[in-house]
Amino acid sequence: MLLDEGASYNDIKEKLDTTAPTISLWKRRYREEGLVGLATFHPGQPPQKLTPQLRARVLAKTQQKPPDGSTHWSLRKMAAVMGVGKDLVRQVWGEADLKPHRLERYMASDDPHFEEKAAAIIGLYLNPPQHAAVFCVDENSAIQALDRLDRRLPLSPGRAERHGFEYHRHGTLSLFAALNPQTGEVIGQTALRHTSQEFVTFLSDVVATQPADGEIHIILDNLSAHKTPLVNQFLDQHRNVQLHFTPTYSSWLNQVEIWFSKLEREVITRGIFTSVSDLRRKIMRYIRLYAKSAKPFRWKYSDVKRRIQPW
Repeated sequence: MLLDEGASYNDIKEKLDTTAPTISLWKRRYREEGLVGLATFHPGQPPQKLTPQLRARVLAKTQQKPPDGSTHWSLRKMAAVMGVGKDLVRQVWGEADLKPHRLERYMASDDPHFEEKAAAIIGLYLNPPQHAAVFCVDENSAIQALDRLDRRLPLSPGRAERHGFEYHRHGTLSLFAALNPQTGEVIGQTALRHTSQEFVTFLSDVVATQPADGEIHIILDNLSAHKTPLVNQFLDQHRNVQLHFTPTYSSWLNQVEIWFSKLEREVITRGIFTSVSDLRRKIMRYIRLYAKSAKPFRWKYSDVKRRIQPW
């Protein structure tokens, strides 16, 4: 009707809040079919409603393998199989906190004394002996001193920092670390190897930071270098030191692993090291500066009565 009155496309677009292709479509339909061409014969499908039965079917199907042989579902794949819209599948998955695209790995401990060992370590975290020091000890072995062959391109607006793909390996370094879970402070020492001798040397340095007669509890894993005659000799000479070994495949009980992950993210992964000495210098500088703002980790074990098992 507006076209018949002589209105321009721009006038109609502004008045009816539409587009030129829509105006042309309706003009053509009227010219070809008259008023019949303005009728809508395809109103579309009625909106889908999420019923309890449909929700149950989607959840049940999500726990099954996709029929096309793939390992996990996507929104569109599930929507096609169920004959519904992907937005409805997204709603069901969101309500159930299902994320089929994600995968997490775990390692179940086969230690027959898991509960006893875990309870002892958790007890040291929650209620350490009075006037006693607690340290979480471990080593990060074979840290590579990698030097990029191409220059680093710094970040800029709209572009992330970039490193060249090729690198030169200058050598490796091992790092021994002792984390105080009560204060968050870290004692670190580097070594070219990580044998029992280097481990005992590091333990001696850790013990030297405490009063001579103070009780010291050390949490560590089951590495063979931690259970040698040399270590036993050290314990005989330091009766105030007690070792607490984590259960097998339970390194997550050792809080120093959290600190190692911070070191990996903040220093190692994107670091450029021109030599092993450069790697050592940058690691020790990080440890010194970390001590100025160190805080204990907010670590918790939700239920001390629950053993980690496959499911």
